[in-house]
Amino acid sequence: MREALAFLTPIGGAKAPSSKAFSWFPAAGLVIGAALGAVWWGAGRIWPAGVAAAIAVTADLALTGMLHIDGLVDSADGLLPHLPAERRLAVMSAPDIGAFGIAVAGAALLLRWSSFTAIRPSIVLVAGLWCLSRAAMAVIALVLPYARSEGGLASAFLGGTGRGGALRPALMGGGAVAVAIFLCGVGPALAAAAAAAAVAWFGYRRLGGFTGDVLGAAGVVAETVGLLVRAAR
Repeated sequence: MREALAFLTPIGGAKAPSSKAFSWFPAAGLVIGAALGAVWWGAGRIWPAGVAAAIAVTADLALTGMLHIDGLVDSADGLLPHLPAERRLAVMSAPDIGAFGIAVAGAALLLRWSSFTAIRPSIVLVAGLWCLSRAAMAVIALVLPYARSEGGLASAFLGGTGRGGALRPALMGGGAVAVAIFLCGVGPALAAAAAAAAVAWFGYRRLGGFTGDVLGAAGVVAETVGLLVRAAR
């Protein structure tokens, strides 16, 4: 659990991750989501809905150390433009931000804020969606090959994962979807799972596998789509 939290948040201390941390991703997501939901609920007791939503979005960036939104930005810059395949990974590793990354990050933050504004503050909703998004990250990494030949941020998790077996990701993904359905409802849970799968498929088509940035992008997109579905009339 400490390794999972250390990878997914600034919390937990500097500890080298291992493949065993993947099993704790759903639990870590549940804890992170519950904490964020509590911040959102508390802010809603003090400020109007728009301000409480802005605080929730900001608190999520702080709780995750902006790691996942950074993955979304890098993925947008590397996967969306018309580039040769060998250039995409280099672009995703570059420290600068391009127009695609800025536009996608701005749209994601706006959609998250507007969704939080439209929904009554709920701890269980955020806990369920954030549990599902972290489980999706783990499942993607267990199912798809790693796209980089050299080491990257997510490569430390890959030793000894038993990647040929389908039982572990199936149980993890199915369990997280079941928890999310119970906490969030069928629509938001299934939409979030489908969104994460779509990002993983797109990353696989463009890169031949996943990277840490793709995992972060899948998580952010899954959460955002789940919130949008919940906010729908």
